Amino acid sequence: MTHVVEDSDKYYTWCNFGPKDQRTHELWVDMSDVRHGQVRLHGILSNSYKQAVRVALSFDFPFYGHYLRQITIATGGFIFTGDITHRMLTATQYIAPLMANFDPSYSKESTVQYLDNGEMFVVQWERVRLSGKESKGAFTFQAALYKTGTITFSYREIPLSIDVISSAEHPVKAGLSDAFMVMSPSSQSLDSQQRTIYEYHRVVIDTTKITNYSAVEFTALPTCLQYASCDLCLSSNQTSGCSWCNVLQRCSDGMDRHRQEWLDYACSEESKHANCEDYSRGDSSTSSSITPEIDNVTSLTPLQKSCKNNDDTIHHIFNNANDVKTDSSTKSEGLVNTGVIAGIAAALLLLLALVLVALYINYHPTTASPLYIIQRRKSYWPSFKFQKQQPGYKEVEGEGHEKDNIAEAGP
Repeated sequence: MTHVVEDSDKYYTWCNFGPKDQRTHELWVDMSDVRHGQVRLHGILSNSYKQAVRVALSFDFPFYGHYLRQITIATGGFIFTGDITHRMLTATQYIAPLMANFDPSYSKESTVQYLDNGEMFVVQWERVRLSGKESKGAFTFQAALYKTGTITFSYREIPLSIDVISSAEHPVKAGLSDAFMVMSPSSQSLDSQQRTIYEYHRVVIDTTKITNYSAVEFTALPTCLQYASCDLCLSSNQTSGCSWCNVLQRCSDGMDRHRQEWLDYACSEESKHANCEDYSRGDSSTSSSITPEIDNVTSLTPLQKSCKNNDDTIHHIFNNANDVKTDSSTKSEGLVNTGVIAGIAAALLLLLALVLVALYINYHPTTASPLYIIQRRKSYWPSFKFQKQQPGYKEVEGEGHEKDNIAEAGP
């Protein structure tokens, strides 16, 4: 029986299908059928444990309103959709048909394979076994990402109830998640910044419905990010909570992967006190009173909390830049030039003295002074050694590239 779940946070609706539903068989992508496209068996993932590999997509895949052109396939039964791979790979930003502690390296029959035909991207974990519970049986399932934004999970072999799978060594999840990253000053160092990941939405599917020959189909809903103009952003009845940021020319509710820019440009404050008519009037008046060069500078600079937009200050800066040099500035430049000339002359005299000393030592090696200098060279003349530099690469761990100073936060 089909069960439709309405998402409370406006991103997806989804349906569960059981063994008796025809839709379950329709959603399963037969990887042996050449009509779907060329299937690639990934050698590293098929013979590794806790590994992840980044793969490029041949199309723009919309995920929570963001268009992705690459994803990361993990041996643990999920796809990571974030831009920065970090130690908390399993925490947020995932598409997980069945995230668990799978070890494809245990058996030669365990494989991770995928195909991309320009309309859909399918990953299949075939006959993979749980680490430490290999005797319990093999799992076969897949995730399909469609160009339209639809996501499907299909299951063929599920030998265990998901509820009994331990999450002690690896998280056990099924569903979707997305998050945004913001930068903040690090408490450990004044010069460094800490990245904090905020998970703003998660879809958790009912794991009791994950059985042999079952499926889940997610349908993407319209988001604020799809609107390219202020009028469409604020007038659409398909979305709610959308605001228009004129500086960024972006429609958003402020809770997406562009959160950092939304904060940097003070878009929340801007949208509270303006509407589309204000922006249109502002654009026409700006074009008639301000030169294009100045307009470009102000529109591309983030609004800082500690700074104020003062027109008098802007004009003052540009006027000073065009002023003719005063007598005092000319005098100071003359003093600088004199100092430079004197420094060059001193350096030439020092170089000439060193050359003369070297020539003297070379042609009079038996005299007392040169012999003394040569004998005492090790004591008084330091010898410089060039040490071999360590390589700049760090070992990539199973969960991906490590990034320091990353913290996770809840919604």
